[in-house]
Amino acid sequence: MPRTTRIFCVSTLYGAATLAAAIESDLFTEADGDRQVLLVFNNSATPETTPAVDQMPGFEPLRDHFDDVLSWNEAIRPFHPGAWAPRPDDIPLFERYLRLLWELGDDKVELVLESIQVAPALTVAQLFTEAPVEVYADGLMSYGPTRNKLDPLVGTRVRRLLHLDLVAGLTPMLLTEFDVPAQVVPTTAFLKVMGELTAAVPEAPVLPANSALLLGQYLSALNILSATEEEDLHVRMMRGAVERGHRAIVFKPHPTAPARYSRILEAEAEKLGVDLTVLDLPVLAEVLFEKSPPALVVGCFSTALFTAAAFYGLPVARVGTEPLLDRLTPYQNSNRVPAVLADAVIPDLEGRKGEEVVPAKSLNGLVTAVGFTMQPQIHPSLRPAAEKYLSKEFGPRTQRYFKRKRLTSLGLPGGIPERLAFLPRNATARRVVRRARALKKVVKR
Repeated sequence: MPRTTRIFCVSTLYGAATLAAAIESDLFTEADGDRQVLLVFNNSATPETTPAVDQMPGFEPLRDHFDDVLSWNEAIRPFHPGAWAPRPDDIPLFERYLRLLWELGDDKVELVLESIQVAPALTVAQLFTEAPVEVYADGLMSYGPTRNKLDPLVGTRVRRLLHLDLVAGLTPMLLTEFDVPAQVVPTTAFLKVMGELTAAVPEAPVLPANSALLLGQYLSALNILSATEEEDLHVRMMRGAVERGHRAIVFKPHPTAPARYSRILEAEAEKLGVDLTVLDLPVLAEVLFEKSPPALVVGCFSTALFTAAAFYGLPVARVGTEPLLDRLTPYQNSNRVPAVLADAVIPDLEGRKGEEVVPAKSLNGLVTAVGFTMQPQIHPSLRPAAEKYLSKEFGPRTQRYFKRKRLTSLGLPGGIPERLAFLPRNATARRVVRRARALKKVVKR
């Protein structure tokens, strides 16, 4: 009987820690002679200048959970992991190539993937056409619907979804269209792994007493905000933390963010008369939580806000989520549910009126309604639940989570009233709009 090789695919250190915690919790069975392989994806825009997961500080303790560590980038060089996929006719050839390269022979292959709906994870699933698949969540996106319609030849092979319990009482929606069950990776195991990872990074800084930790996400790289808007967001984070009484500010920039972000904050810190520390070591925020917990963690919609609150009991605050929700395009953008959760669950940094957190009892209904409006064709059965939520809860605090145009097109509560719904289909109305647009163009000239 051939041995089984289980290939764990990972692109972030956080994901690798999640996998290690799942292995330590015996969520993966392994018979004698079986092989556990970690396949590393480096999905950064320029992988040649960015360290891969297995080169980052703190990885060494995670290496012990696997028999081998392989590189997907090396296997497909010179192509970029996020852009390359084989032609359908070439799939058998590439599978033979990978079996030879990774010494798989006739092994039975099993896959453990993240972000299965896009390359490179989807590419690996398509290359090993008969391999059973398990998916693990690297962050908050699993609470939202699958980003796009997944090929049934891949989706029906998924056996379960593993995830950390980042939002208590909330069940992931990812892959539920294939009836994939969700299973929680124990928090105790994750914290144990993070403790080992932290111990392996002796150069990690000790944060000043009563400090506020600001989390940068580099949203301009995702074309969500402009570089100037993101700089302004960081300044708002600092001002809000200072207004709460914090005189020591620590900024953790995204590893690929430009240095000018730090310089803008340095100028603002000097103006406010506070001490600023900019972290230049690419470590997980959780390493800082473990080694020297800050007095406050501030961010936009970073997953680290949720691990800080749920796993380490740290005070957290969010800023900038409302305009972000309006900017996310298309509406189906998989960052939408993480942004909704941050806005709904994390307290507002500036303590503005009307920004209270959404009651926990209505959170499931909110995420279900948002998920349906994002992917109504994938989840048509969720319409009644979405209608029920919107008819009761749609109002000043929750309307930012939905686009009125989207609600109207789906015939949901909160859209344009039914008595006015004829307007978009009215020929005269369309003609007037066309003339107005034409006139506007002439005036601009």
